[in-house]
Amino acid sequence: MDEQRRSFLKKTGAAGVVALAAGASAPEPSFAQGAGPGASPGSPAAPKRMTFVTLRSGDAYGLGVKTDLGILDVIKTAKFVRSPAPTTIEDLIRRGDRGLTELVKLALARRTPGFFVAEDRAEFGPCVTNPEKILCVGLNYARHARETNNPIPKLPILFNKFNNARNSHGVTLSVSSIPAEKLDYESDLVIVMVKKARNVIEAEALSYVFGYCNGNDFTARDLQSRSSQWMIGKTCDGFGLLGPYLVTADQVDPNNLKIEGTVNGEVRQSSNTSDMVFNCAQIVSYASTLMTLAPGDVIYTGTPEGVISGYPKEKQVWLKAGDRLTTTIEKLGTLRFSLA
Repeated sequence: MDEQRRSFLKKTGAAGVVALAAGASAPEPSFAQGAGPGASPGSPAAPKRMTFVTLRSGDAYGLGVKTDLGILDVIKTAKFVRSPAPTTIEDLIRRGDRGLTELVKLALARRTPGFFVAEDRAEFGPCVTNPEKILCVGLNYARHARETNNPIPKLPILFNKFNNARNSHGVTLSVSSIPAEKLDYESDLVIVMVKKARNVIEAEALSYVFGYCNGNDFTARDLQSRSSQWMIGKTCDGFGLLGPYLVTADQVDPNNLKIEGTVNGEVRQSSNTSDMVFNCAQIVSYASTLMTLAPGDVIYTGTPEGVISGYPKEKQVWLKAGDRLTTTIEKLGTLRFSLA
């Protein structure tokens, strides 16, 4: 054992070392203990009261944990102490905590600056990096349906994006090469699944959710309206922004969150998820009757009123290169990006 690692483990205390070792071998409590009704006893233990990010290094992604000392670089820390903790968000979602909670405790106790990255110096990736499915719900806020002169849906309107649309906090989204002129924002609350879900009843649906994050379902309205299918206006490269944080579900009531979107500092969208036509449990339950939802799948739950397409035609000023956009959701932070 090298001297630096020996010093780290000595300062964090024997109890912490034993706890970390236990993360590799001790039986883990079921996710069902904290997940609510319907969680399977065989599900992996999920972390609680944590906020995650994806750290980007070139073309590689690694897991980060938001703390009071900055973002903990889990890859670097786990390698240093030889922890079995997951080092990517996919591994965490699919296989559970496996010592991550104890690793974070040890790192915070040691306070080693090299383990932490200041948020303003971090390079972010999408907070979910490789979902099997990206589902979206259309016209899911009552006031948004009315502003676009559409009836309130009787069932969730589902459409999709693909993985090429995934994008991150802090990016500059290139729109100049897209054959579209009517570019619009859509601030969304996003659900991230943690367990395979098929024919899940509404009362149990939220126990299948890992957590929630900010999303922006960026849209080219002129492409969207070329046909009755919305897809080509929704899934251009980079049109699915996620992040910066993925917040565990135990910290969030998804049915009562303030949601706000701005353009160049001007508030354009300001609402609450309580205006959703179909809440998160209803969306998960309904989608699971049509397809099997997989761990890591993401669901954009719809956007509130205030989108450009809802303005009178004479007041529609579409987005352009140079614009700066944000999506802020209560308890989930602020997603920022700009256009070029």
